[in-house]
Formats: sequence, structure tokens, C-alpha cells
Amino acid sequence: MSKRISDKVSWVGKIDWELKYFHGNEYSTKKGSSYNSYLIRDKKTVLIDTVWQPFDKEFVARLKQEIDLKEIDYIIMNHNESDHSGALPELMREIPGTPIYCTANGAKIIKGHYHQDWNFHIVKTGDTLEVGDSTLTFIEAPMLHWPDTMFTYMDGENILFSNDAFGQHYATETLYNDTADQGELLAEATKYYANILTPFSKMVVKKIEEVLSFHLPVDMICPSHGVIWRDHPTQIVERYLDWAKDYQENQITIIYDTMWNSTRKMAEAIARGIEMSDPVVKVKLMNASKEDKNDVITEIFKSKMILMGAPTINNGYLFSLGGILEMTKGLKFKNKKAATFGSYGWSGEAVKLLADHLKEAGFTIVNEGLRKYWVPDEEDLEDCVRFGSEIVK
Repeated sequence: MSKRISDKVSWVGKIDWELKYFHGNEYSTKKGSSYNSYLIRDKKTVLIDTVWQPFDKEFVARLKQEIDLKEIDYIIMNHNESDHSGALPELMREIPGTPIYCTANGAKIIKGHYHQDWNFHIVKTGDTLEVGDSTLTFIEAPMLHWPDTMFTYMDGENILFSNDAFGQHYATETLYNDTADQGELLAEATKYYANILTPFSKMVVKKIEEVLSFHLPVDMICPSHGVIWRDHPTQIVERYLDWAKDYQENQITIIYDTMWNSTRKMAEAIARGIEMSDPVVKVKLMNASKEDKNDVITEIFKSKMILMGAPTINNGYLFSLGGILEMTKGLKFKNKKAATFGSYGWSGEAVKLLADHLKEAGFTIVNEGLRKYWVPDEEDLEDCVRFGSEIVK
């Protein structure tokens, strides 16, 4: 079922309510997602992006109900990851000669995925496509978040088709930002940026500043996942500029794993010390083996400092923290501090190893950490409280 979003543009995508994981098992999507495709009908007819391959036949069948496929003059592929280009082979079986507008990297990726040499038209920033009363302008946006990414701007309707930028993995029948649950929407948008776009923050700032320099009026931002931004659409642009500049809230996140609860007790005592010393600081405790890993990453993104704790096992630390550290290293967080803690029975390497690996990931280590032997007693827990208090200072 299509949904008309302006006089000339309809949403023809797919809402995926059942999606719980994305990128394999890399990204949790507890609120589902959507694959947003758009149909422009002016003097020329243009399809912008498709949907994920599992929905390819459904997508093409519904598109046939909307329009004779042979009336599609152009296909624009803003980005060619499988969740956007997956239905392209099924569509091209019906209209094989239709021109596909994409970046040079986009053509390479489509060929790499589907091994077809379709009718590619390579575009660069500033290139335009006349479709009737409106003109489409292409803006390359490499590494937001793949090398092939571009935006397409439609004048007259004043719509920016931004693909992955400004999106969220968020299924909502209401389609628009002002009709969605605002708390859920902000949480999913933040999670999306933290887990996907953080490594490219410098490029985010540069590209947004470039687009703003064009002084284009924007009445709607139409991303490839989640809601369409129609109410104060540039609010998400302002958020991205904040998030891209080494974002911090007044928060300390304590991330730990524990075998027999000794390290958990330390974590809770450290949290008490932080709260007693500065009740304004927001403190979050997260057991890495029980929490969703993408939620942990989102809280790291929001924090000024993280504390990471683990017992020592096999001269190292528990694997749940290893996964978080690997993700953190790849996301290249900036301007964040860290300290480590943990209990041990005989060798006790975990605290130093965690600190070393956090330093490799770009964190500033503020002290040598805190180790406690076996199960912490009341005196040990008081040390943990003092450790938390000193961390705030």
C-alpha cells in the first residue's frame, strides 16, 4: 500500500515489524524497521531506492498496482547496501533497460552484488535531472555511511531524500516524525547514530555544512529507514551536528561482567560513590552479558566517562566485554575518559588489560584502576565508594 506524502511523491516502501536484528546479528532492532522507497510522478516518473531482497516480489507486485512499471523513466539508487538495492534484480527483470542513476561507487557495488551491467548513469555532486516541473539535484555523501552514498534533492517539493542519513531502525505505521512516539523516536535515532555513523562524524559535519551552504529550502527529509521528518525537519540535522562533535551528556556509564557477583558488588559501590559525590551526574550500570550490546554502545556514546569492570579469568577478562571493546574501538569515540576495576583470585590481569584496550580505543585512562581480592568485604566496598567519588572529581 502506497502513501502519498506530497502532490508528486508517494512512499512505496515496506514496514518490517518483525525485524529484530540487522546486519546479521550486529544491530538490534527491537522496534522493527522500514525500507523506504519513494515514487515521484511529474512529467517523468522516478523511483528512488528499493527494499530488502526478502520483500522483492511483494515490492514489485505492489508497485505494479500503483503504476505500469514501463512508465518508470528513471531509477535513482542513493545507496546500494542490500536493504536498499535488494529488490533491484526483481524489478530489472521487468524493466531491464531503465536508466539507474547512482555514483561511480554505487555502480561498482551494484555490479559486485548482482553481477549485472544495467544501464548505469554516473552522477556527481551538482548534477541534475529534469523530471518536469521539478529538478532533482544529486549530492555525493561518501561514508555516510558507505562509499557510494548520495542524497537527492527535489526542488518545488523541497524534499531531501537522504537514504541512511537521518534515519532510524523504527517501524511505525504513522510514517511521520510528529505522529510517532517522541521518546522512542529520539532513542532510536540516537542509537542509530551511535552504532552506525559515529566513525564518520567528521564527514557528517563536513557534508551537512556543505549542504547548508546551498541554502536549499527543506520541507521534508525522507530517509531510507524510519520516519519522514516533516515537522521542523531540520531538527534531526541539528541533532546530527551535536552528535558529530564528540558528543557528551553529564553521564558516567559503568559496564561490567561478573562471575560470582564480586565485581557486581564493586560496580554498585562505585555507583554509590559517584551519586554521593555529585547527584547531578547521571549514572548507568550495565551488565555486558545481560544488556543489549547496541544499547551499551549508545550509553557509551552519551557518556563523558565509562568505567569497565571484570574479574580475571584465564589471565584475561570475560568475553562479553571483549565484544564491547571491539565495537568501541571500531566506532572511534573521541573525548571520553575511562577507568577500570575488578575482583580476582590469583593473577589479576583483567583491570590492566581492560585499561590498555580502552586506551587503544581512544579513551583517556584517568587512574590505575581498582582491584579487590576475592569477595569484597565492607572495607573493600568503602574503597569502591571512595573510588567512585574520586572519579567524579
